Amino acid sequence: MTPEELTERGQSLERIHNKLALLPDQPGCYLMKNREGTIIYVGKAKVLKNRVRSYFSGSHDGKTQRLVSEIRDFEYIVTSSNMEALILECNLIKKHHPRYNVLLKDDKTFPYIKITNERHPRLEVTRRVLKDKAKYFGPYPNGFAAQQTKKLLDRLYPLRKCSTMPDRVCLYYHIGQCLAPCEYEVTESEYEDMVQEISKFLSGGHEEIKKELRRKMEEAAEELQFERAKEFRDQLMSIQAIMEKQNINTADQLDRDVFGFAVDKGWMCVQILYVRQGKMIERHATKFPFYGDAYDDFMSFVTQYYSENPALPREILLPNPDPVETEESVDAAEPSETLMPVTDVEVSEENKAGADALQEWLKVKVHIPKRGLKKQMIGMAIENARVTLDEKFKLLERSEERTLGAAERLGAALGIGSARRIEAFDNSNIQGSDPVSAMVVFIDGKPAKKEYRKYKVRTVQGPDDYETMREVIRRRYERVLKEQLEQPDMIVVDGGKGQMSAALDVLENELGLAIPVCGLVKDNKHKTAQLMAGDPPEVVPLGRDSQEFYLLQRIQDEVHRFAITFHRERRAKSMVTSALDSIPGIGEKRRKMLLKHFGSLKKIREAAVEDFRQVGIGEKLARTILSSLRDEEEQHEAVADDEPYEEKSRE
Repeated sequence: MTPEELTERGQSLERIHNKLALLPDQPGCYLMKNREGTIIYVGKAKVLKNRVRSYFSGSHDGKTQRLVSEIRDFEYIVTSSNMEALILECNLIKKHHPRYNVLLKDDKTFPYIKITNERHPRLEVTRRVLKDKAKYFGPYPNGFAAQQTKKLLDRLYPLRKCSTMPDRVCLYYHIGQCLAPCEYEVTESEYEDMVQEISKFLSGGHEEIKKELRRKMEEAAEELQFERAKEFRDQLMSIQAIMEKQNINTADQLDRDVFGFAVDKGWMCVQILYVRQGKMIERHATKFPFYGDAYDDFMSFVTQYYSENPALPREILLPNPDPVETEESVDAAEPSETLMPVTDVEVSEENKAGADALQEWLKVKVHIPKRGLKKQMIGMAIENARVTLDEKFKLLERSEERTLGAAERLGAALGIGSARRIEAFDNSNIQGSDPVSAMVVFIDGKPAKKEYRKYKVRTVQGPDDYETMREVIRRRYERVLKEQLEQPDMIVVDGGKGQMSAALDVLENELGLAIPVCGLVKDNKHKTAQLMAGDPPEVVPLGRDSQEFYLLQRIQDEVHRFAITFHRERRAKSMVTSALDSIPGIGEKRRKMLLKHFGSLKKIREAAVEDFRQVGIGEKLARTILSSLRDEEEQHEAVADDEPYEEKSRE
């Protein structure tokens, strides 16, 4: 930090400590600000004095330290109750969108299935719940689940499908998925029956629907209508697949949202189990970094969740993160809960106050269960959250092993200390035509695509891979020296001793650079086989199943893909120019006019003779153009058939 920044930081800390001494011991919300006065974090507290002071005393993890390091001032708003603080925090986050709070909440709204309130109702999947007298069912954990359920309902119930009423019947009517109100009269009672059945279905009462479908399937089979029977069978299987993904049932048939959370390494995972009509049908996990007290931030997430998803269940179950075990055992669970006895727990006053505030705001029962099946459901949500976080960190470790770890071990195997930045080159041409080269960059084992470069070969005539490599290496590292760009820890060329020698000669003898050069040699199946390094080049022994070898494979595949893609782009452009320019009577003006009118060489080739009259070209010249282009296409196809073999012989 500069002296000015240190002075400004010291003044901010002095101002903050003076304000900390004046904090009240009442509930409320606090707003943390950065140097520019922007609100970067909003929180709530049962006792403002204790909560805000905790940020500036004691030790914190890295993420919270980053938040605290940006704080230059704070404000607070006193409220009369926890509930007011809860609602105020929700409104302040919506108003200011603080950067650290944005990370705390899910970045999307959840999908619902909607039965519209219209004369001719229809089904929709929507992410907006409006007060429009429509019926909403959900939320679903993802759009795919909602769309699959709607697709099934569309097959079962022939409600209107068109958003705008058409003039005549459409395909849906003919396949039995619409009553065609556009042409035929449909009574309100017909719609009412279907809406009630759909509502029952989406509320979990799909067993009756299944019985009816099974009856229809059996009747169709008895009447030898096997296609119809198969359709009913498929509908039954769809219901089974979509609506019965559950492993916990409750006898009271209430709609519940069950929450659990886990924290690790500065991250939180919140798991929501959706229980509808007493049956757990789906779950949803959200992961995010958190910066304050874990339970406070969890409650903030729940508050934000319901502010964005206003279709409420009948009951919300929350975990108790700091239970106090008692000596008593559970003598009897609720009548529907036949479980093994579990230890009873007490709910802390602070957690109970948070649940009460949420209940008062949402007007829905919010419960922290102490025993029985509901506590078991909370345990399932918590365990799923733990598993999700473990999976996240294992994937991160595996990714680091494949990237940064592999790059470090590769550097050690080559004796260069570090292989943090690797630049790789590959050349591409077909029989010497349109020669190009490409460079890709890998940093810490990951592709840095913004640093990729393409090269049109300028000085080499014919398929001379060594001279092409010399030209491209010279152009690249002359620019590195001139512009003082970062030099790579190692250079990888696609090829063996010849390509390596060409690159080393330019680097050492022309540019005076001492950058290690390695060569990747392919086998007869065009796969990475060996790594060569040193002067003279020798094979570096790497295990074929090692992460270092897999990293080299990814580098070679990526640079080859990039070079081939560039070469094909160049060849396609040159083919358009050469194909038209080689036709007598077609100059630059007519070529541009033809391409502008028809759009592409392919469309010119497919045009009829009379189509050329629109651009002022007569029948004779039109026939010459078509004949020349079609001959050119046949020759191109013959060359294209040999392309892979040319590439293999070069490499």
